[in-house]
Amino acid sequence: MLYRKRSLILMGIDSLIVFFSVGTSYLFRYEGNIPTESVLQMLVYALVTAAISNTTMVYFKMYQRLWRYASIGELVSLLRAVILGWVISYGLTSIFMDENVPLPVAVRTMETMLLIMGGIRFIWRMIVDSKNTATNKSRVLIIGAGDCGAIIAKEIKSNANAELYVVGFIDDDKKKLLQRILGIPVLGDRYAIEAIVRRHKINEIIIAIPSAGKTELTEIISICRVSGAKVKIIPALNDLIAGKVSVSAMRDIDLEDLLGRDPILPDLKGIADYVENKVVLVTGAGGSIGSELCRQITTFRPKTLMLLGHGENSIYTIEMELRRRFPDLKLETIIADIQDRSRIDDVFREHKPQVVFHAAAHKHVPLMERNPAEAVKNNVFGTKNVADAANRYEVERFVLISSDKAVNPSSIMGATKRIAEMYIQMLDQISHTKYVAVRFGNVLGSRGSVIPRFKEQIAAGGPVTVTHPEMVRYFMTIPEAVQLVIQAGAFAAGGEIFVLDMGQPVKIVELAEDIIRLSGFEPYTEIPIEFTGIRAGEKLYEELLLNEEAIAKTKHNRIFIGKPVGINQVELELQFKRLERAINGEKDDIRNVIEYIVPLFKDVS
Repeated sequence: MLYRKRSLILMGIDSLIVFFSVGTSYLFRYEGNIPTESVLQMLVYALVTAAISNTTMVYFKMYQRLWRYASIGELVSLLRAVILGWVISYGLTSIFMDENVPLPVAVRTMETMLLIMGGIRFIWRMIVDSKNTATNKSRVLIIGAGDCGAIIAKEIKSNANAELYVVGFIDDDKKKLLQRILGIPVLGDRYAIEAIVRRHKINEIIIAIPSAGKTELTEIISICRVSGAKVKIIPALNDLIAGKVSVSAMRDIDLEDLLGRDPILPDLKGIADYVENKVVLVTGAGGSIGSELCRQITTFRPKTLMLLGHGENSIYTIEMELRRRFPDLKLETIIADIQDRSRIDDVFREHKPQVVFHAAAHKHVPLMERNPAEAVKNNVFGTKNVADAANRYEVERFVLISSDKAVNPSSIMGATKRIAEMYIQMLDQISHTKYVAVRFGNVLGSRGSVIPRFKEQIAAGGPVTVTHPEMVRYFMTIPEAVQLVIQAGAFAAGGEIFVLDMGQPVKIVELAEDIIRLSGFEPYTEIPIEFTGIRAGEKLYEELLLNEEAIAKTKHNRIFIGKPVGINQVELELQFKRLERAINGEKDDIRNVIEYIVPLFKDVS
């Protein structure tokens, strides 16, 4: 009913416009003195033109259009409707009336109709647009004056209820500088962002360059975050192609956007060759890395995917996810503790895995400093149990998830990971199984990592705690880390330690500042940062290679190999016996044995 009432009102207005247009055209034609014999002609012509024009306007759906969203398309449709109506009405009056309507009158009628009908509609749009300049709206700067930026600007402008007001565009194309898009000026290039934000009191910045690479995107974000404005981003070029770009598609900047490195592209064929149609076992399958391993391995169509973990809740969660997403995948879920040698042996004997990804480990540095026996039992002897079973049951490939903390370790956790590396390198010398380790830095967003902790502290109003102002770490995304792990299995010749080119290390205090800003606060003023001092076992910086590990390239430009280091089997087995006895004694006994096995271990606790 509301639509019908609105349409009738608009038709009435358009009819009045037709009568006005015809009347003024006759007045102009006869200089204000219309002959008596032409008055009847004028009235008939006006009635016919009004009726036909309303019909053509309905045909072109002009009364179904919301002119607050008007664009060139609406103007073209209006032009067609008016011209078609004019042609038909002039033709009908010429056929059925004794005397033709003067052509100058008909032409002026059409011109006046177009001018008034179009003008009224666009004046209405201007009134709506003017309402969008309300001072209580958030002032927005759009980076990218291309198709994507124009789509976002148009949506914001056309929505009277939007809480955003577009002040201008930023674009590096000098030809666009000072030009206007949808009436909005292009104010400058990326290097002028900070000054423009300050001058125009910008509250939010929208990055609308879906085709930008990681390096370019990181540079733009770095400039934006200094400005103090809140930053959002349009996700991907695929969204633009699929027509999904809208204000609702925007997301906040993630820390992943600040890595300044394009994502790793795996060698899919090489991976498929060793995973496809194989029985694959993932230990620690419920953890951050283990669960992502499971997700990515499924895409290579393993014969069976075995999910092994100690915590039933986490294994249940990843199992339900995989069964929902991959209903045809054959899954085996196994609750087992890798420290239980006989249970692990039973698993290998029953299921005969062909590829093993060993992700189960204790990884929290301060916790392991306080509980060194547990670190040894899980990271050393748990790894030994799984690796020995892989040897006994002739697994094709065994990939150990290691850490950059294993290099010149200063913590119990790092030292136990280095011992695990040494053990699989020793096994590789005597086994048909190809044993390799993958070493990488901190993973963004993994459970218990620094970023979730920072976010919790910010949500609580601060302070954000950082151990030391000079603390630096390498960072990577969980998908990147997992792609490296899977890729390493394809490159495995046996005994290697694979490392990733992770770009430049990141200062933890700068990371904290970024997270605070991306959360919409100002560091040190709105959210304080406190330095708590280096914790037991921590280093100011991490390394990726031991001095004796000569680095070599792989065919993947982001993955490198630390050459295998010779391990004395008899000596290592002897030290393992000492370590096994030590875990039942004092903490100092454990540390003494670890220092002997890993001479580069620097106990800073």
